[in-house]
Amino acid sequence: MEPMAGEWTSAAHSMGTTIMAVEYNGGVILGADSRTTTGVYVANRASDKITQLTDNVYLCRSGSAADTQVVSDYVRYFLNQHTIQLGREATVKTAATLVKELAYQNKSFLQAGMIVAGWDKYDGGSVYAVPLGGTLLRLPFATGGSGSSYLYGFLDQAWRPQMSKDEAERFVVKSIALAIARDGASGGVVRTVTVNEHGVERNFFAGDKLPLFHEEIPPGRNSLLA
Repeated sequence: MEPMAGEWTSAAHSMGTTIMAVEYNGGVILGADSRTTTGVYVANRASDKITQLTDNVYLCRSGSAADTQVVSDYVRYFLNQHTIQLGREATVKTAATLVKELAYQNKSFLQAGMIVAGWDKYDGGSVYAVPLGGTLLRLPFATGGSGSSYLYGFLDQAWRPQMSKDEAERFVVKSIALAIARDGASGGVVRTVTVNEHGVERNFFAGDKLPLFHEEIPPGRNSLLA
């Protein structure tokens, strides 16, 4: 007789996720939801999927939590050595290229879709997408994870170049809130990281403070008892 245990007890931790990053006039903003799943079980509802690589470069992670964590650990180590040898901070492009190389050389073993974004004095704010398989794409905005498939039409319509910082942050938060509304594997809170020449700023948007959309139930209200 097989033990009475759900498949989530042995499933890998996965960040069925919504991640994105966008360039604005002066820097970049990265954003992500916070739901980590193990099969259909929500293993962590407040995880942080935006990982620091250097003082000026951050990584959004989607796919296998273990795979993306080990990639970020390796890249952080390599960039630290790079900074020591050259005596200056690594560029965003250098960080993205290292992520791409690890993803491409190990594409048969990794389940990892990532976005690298940050600011440097050569290119300013820049966003690089590294989807499954290890392609490297420089884009004005990028999104990934299971929730991203709900967003492309909205992103094409709402994005515009040279947005202000506040406009870009509202754009990121609304996009992720839309994905959370439709994607069962995305949820929790929205975290953002803003990177520009002045440094880094982290923000947190609680789930009950996010905008509601069609057919969503307001927080604290049970539809069966309404």
